[in-house]
Amino acid sequence: MNASAVSAKPTVTPDELVRRADQMRAVLRERQAECETSGRLPEQTNRDFIEAGFYRTIQPRYFGGYEFDLPTFIKVVMAVSRGCPESGWVLTLIAGHPNLVARLPEEGQREAYGETGEFRGPGVAMATGTAVPVDGGYRVKGTWDYSSGCDCGTHFLGMTLLVTPDSPAPLGTQFVLFRRDEIEIVDNWSVFGMQGTGSRRVVVQERFIPAHRALAWTDATGRMVARQPDRAIYPTPLYHGGIVPVLISELASVAVGAARGALDLYEDILRRKHRSFPPFDTMFELPEFQQHFGVARSLVDTAEAALLHMGSDYMQQAREVLETGVPMTDAAERRFLMIEQQCARLAWEAVELMFRTAGSASAAKSSALGRYFRNMAVIRTHITLQIDHTAVNAALVHFGSAPLGPF
Repeated sequence: MNASAVSAKPTVTPDELVRRADQMRAVLRERQAECETSGRLPEQTNRDFIEAGFYRTIQPRYFGGYEFDLPTFIKVVMAVSRGCPESGWVLTLIAGHPNLVARLPEEGQREAYGETGEFRGPGVAMATGTAVPVDGGYRVKGTWDYSSGCDCGTHFLGMTLLVTPDSPAPLGTQFVLFRRDEIEIVDNWSVFGMQGTGSRRVVVQERFIPAHRALAWTDATGRMVARQPDRAIYPTPLYHGGIVPVLISELASVAVGAARGALDLYEDILRRKHRSFPPFDTMFELPEFQQHFGVARSLVDTAEAALLHMGSDYMQQAREVLETGVPMTDAAERRFLMIEQQCARLAWEAVELMFRTAGSASAAKSSALGRYFRNMAVIRTHITLQIDHTAVNAALVHFGSAPLGPF
């Protein structure tokens, strides 16, 4: 690549970025109801994220980002999600996608980041669009549901089926990068939790997209074919490890951060709420609730420790990939994925325990703890967090058989 107009050494450290996220906790909690009611990330929160630099956490330094490692990304997302899980979800599903863009051809990356490096690219990994090869690119159309944070995006990444008029079946799948002015957003998002993520439908009428804005993802058999970035261009290990564990770390980080936020609220409830019959003890004085709190905290602590350890382990293996040129194995990627899923499961168990034992007041629509519970219940339904399915595939790979799917 030639010299970039936005390339610069970051003026913020990883610790400073995490501190900024921690400092936003109180205001994010104050905006939770607004976020949920409006059905999207509040505009002021989006501006705050831009000013704090959160969207640039793992964006290449070459294009104006900080290019930090996976543990830093996880810490920032957990800190934001502790204040507001819905806001954390939007952040993570935008800020994590520079890892995808780094694998586009150079021209596509330059077009995405422009002269300022201002890039926010939410996306959907379900192939509900089609791309037909033509001279210089593709004719693309599609409809993508569940596009979290699409209202905040400068771009959109949609997964498509690669098809030709004479092919009996798709030739594979690929991500296509669209500019904001090339998509239409349809407000069809109405759920009982995570409403504030604004996970609306994105529609693209048939249009030409140049080849440099397409990223091959899988072949006709479902085997991953996504290209690795040039090692001379991007010497950062994060871009060279398996990409699926990075994408799923986005979700797991929100789940663990949300559980930590729920624990904050649960402790407050135990400190101020009294038993409704004599001798009217404060709840934290009762052994039963001491046990509940202790178990919940241990679940959250374990999930957080495991997720951060996974991030460090991933970075070490990604360094080996960068040094040797040997890709991360399918078995290694699925091991990371299962750790992330277990972290989300532990987080859910903690939140369910706290909600169940905090009293019926937590079921009120206005209850902050109830909002965390609703959000976690919806997070748990995500297709990539279904550990039973992944466990089968991980075992198949371990014993030398082909997996039944990508997760």
